[in-house]
Order: sequence, then C-alpha cells, then structure tokens
Amino acid sequence: MTNPSAGNTSATALLLKNGRIIDPKNGRDETGDLLVEHGKIAGFFPSGQAPKSDGMKSFDLTGKWILPGLIDMHVHLREPGEEYKETIMSGTRAAAAGGFTAVACMPNTNPVNDNQAITSLILDKAEKGYARVYPIGCISKGGKGKMLAEFGEMKEAGVVALSDDGRPVANSQLMRRALEYAGNYNLLVICHSEELALSENGAMNEGALSTKLGLRGIPRSAEEIMVYRDLSLAEYTGKPIHIAHVSTRESVSLIRRAKEKGSPVTAESAPHYFSLTEKAIDSYNTLAKMNPPLRTTDDLLAIREGLQDGALDVIATDHAPHSMLEKDVEFDRAANGIIGLETAVPLAMELVRDNVLDVARMVELLSVNPAKILGVAGGSLSKGAAADITVIDPEREFIYSADMVVSKSGNSPFLDRKFKGKAVLTILGGRITFSELDS
Repeated sequence: MTNPSAGNTSATALLLKNGRIIDPKNGRDETGDLLVEHGKIAGFFPSGQAPKSDGMKSFDLTGKWILPGLIDMHVHLREPGEEYKETIMSGTRAAAAGGFTAVACMPNTNPVNDNQAITSLILDKAEKGYARVYPIGCISKGGKGKMLAEFGEMKEAGVVALSDDGRPVANSQLMRRALEYAGNYNLLVICHSEELALSENGAMNEGALSTKLGLRGIPRSAEEIMVYRDLSLAEYTGKPIHIAHVSTRESVSLIRRAKEKGSPVTAESAPHYFSLTEKAIDSYNTLAKMNPPLRTTDDLLAIREGLQDGALDVIATDHAPHSMLEKDVEFDRAANGIIGLETAVPLAMELVRDNVLDVARMVELLSVNPAKILGVAGGSLSKGAAADITVIDPEREFIYSADMVVSKSGNSPFLDRKFKGKAVLTILGGRITFSELDS
C-alpha cells in the first residue's frame, strides 16, 4: 500500500524484522532484526530474538535491505520565492518517497540564501518536513560573484556549506578568498565549475548532435577548465573543496589525479550523468535539458568508473524542479534541470545489477560519504544514533508514471521508464515518513 503522506506517523517502538542490515561504516552486512525505541536505534538481534513491547509496530522485511538513511547533498527546494515549482514541504515529501532522510538545499532561491534571515526561514519551514534539511549558503552576496557573503553570520544561523550553484564564481581571486575565509568557519565550499565565456547561451553538449539539431553547444572544456582552476586553488590554499555535478571524462580524470596528489577534494555526480546521454534530447526533449548538459557514452562510462574507484565520492540528485511554464517551450529557451529525488535509488540500483557498484559502495555514495563531507549526523546505523533508516526492496518493479510523482513538479526524463528496486519505507528519527508496506 503506497502511503506517501505517512509523515508524523510514529510509534514508541518499531521492529524491523528479517531484513538484510547493510551498514558499511560499522562493517555490518547480515540478516536480522533492528529495534527502534524513542526515535533511536536500540539494538540488533538475530531474527526472531528482539524483545517485544506493547504498542510496538513491526514490519517483516524478508528480502529487503535496511540501510542508514540516505542523504542528498545537492537539491533545490525553491522556497522562498518559487513555491509554484516546489516547497520545502513538497520537496522533503518527495525526498522521503525516494528514500532520503536528509537533503542539503542550494541557495539560489529568490531571494538567495546569503544571510541569516533566509537561513533561519528555511530551517523554520523545515521543522515539520519529511526529511532533515541542511541549508547551503551563498559564497558571494546575491550569488553575483562580486563580494563574499557573510559566512560567519550564516554559519551561526545553520548553514552547513557554501556554494553559488547555478553560477560559477568566475573571479579566481574571489574564489581563493572564499576558500581561505570558509576555512575559518569550518565550512565546505561547493563549486559550480563552469567557464561562462564558453558555455553562455549553450543548450546542450557540443558535438555532432548539437550541429544536427541546430542548437548551440556547451563544450566539455567549459566544465574542465574550471574544475582544473578549482582544484588548483584547493591545492594552493590547502582548503577543502567539493566539485558538484561532474559530467565529463576529463573532469573525473582531473579529480582523480588531484586526489592522488593528496589535494583536499571531494566530488559528486548525478544519476542522470551515469544513466543518460545526449541522445535523450534527440527529439528536442526539454525534460532532458540540464546544466551541465548530458554528454556522450564515453563520459557516462567515465562517471561510472569514477563512482566505482573512488574518484567520485557522492551520488547527488541535483533535484531541480520546474513547472511546464519553464519546460514546455522551445528547447533553447527551456530552463535547465530535472527532478531526481524519486528516481535516484532505482537508477543507483541499475549500477549494482550491472556490477559497477556493490551494495556497500552504493550506501557509501548515497549516505556515508554525504554525511562525512558535510559534517552532519547520519550515514550509519550505530546503536544510540537517531533512527534515520531507509528500507529498499531490490526486487520491486514499477513504472515511474506521471501520477506517481510526489514532487510538486514533474520535469523528469525518466517518466514512463520501468525500474527495478525502490525505497519502500523511510524512517526519520523513528517517525515513518513514507511507506509502501503493511505492518
């Protein structure tokens, strides 16, 4: 039974029975029972040996996987300012439906999150949400790349990282100062690596297909030049940097080499970059338009390799809701971005079935590493920790139809695609926020 509105459903105790408990951080991969009491993980037991109590709610999870709650470190919740696309409530509801117990939201709202007031507003709105919300603040005032924002003020209000995502910090001196200044507050800088002089007004990957379609292309070098610059600045300053939405083979290679040299760098890619190529827009499909754009099969394979060998640390959705007002227009005028919270798990599961990733590595990419990189709680099923838990049915088959979408927007290139593997139960601090199971 699908019940995506199960938010605020709680019990004194929950018993998750007979599931495969996968907790890479604690080296656990075994079948058994997991007990939750008063919102905390109370213990692990061999199947059938957990203590029972009055008012306990239990689920038989035979054949299903019990994971630490998934964390998406790159989403756009659109509130404040564009609530017709998404709100904090609808976005966290979509997160729960996708198996995520926490999301980090980018600051390019309207107005942008470059101050304490907006950060506080986001956190206030998130209190009744379906997932934990970690605000990311702007690097520059107004996100305009001219002057640094007030990092200390935003850190005090609750931001966990800094980014001008959606636009790069084009001025290299300002980016250097941002890295140095952010280090004073133990804040991570997340880079949108794009050379605007090369990408401005581009609509898709530059190549034979863009020529055929008569669309202005965005060359790989628009990303790679700025990835190189950002890595160079991280090495020079000794300050950590995180590269967002990596899309090309050379970007992966640059990041891999930087890590081999010991540079303090982490990086992410999104499910669409390891699942789709530029061919998805062959019929001017605006639902597949994004920035950076979908690339080639060679780039897709490189992203998969990077996720496998550790060059890339995180799978993040870059969930970017848009209404049809922005998408049902000419391709070169359409907004960039797709929703992704509800399809991340089944797309990652495809990598597991293709033997690109094992299950433990998938959990690292979707939970352990995002928590570690952002410096937030989560990423494990340690006894005594908050009971943020994701349950996946690896055999669950479904078609991602338009009427199944939980997000307020429906701009997904994966509509009507058949999937296998899905989050079927999401628990946030012992509270059931999404369930397709009968207890």
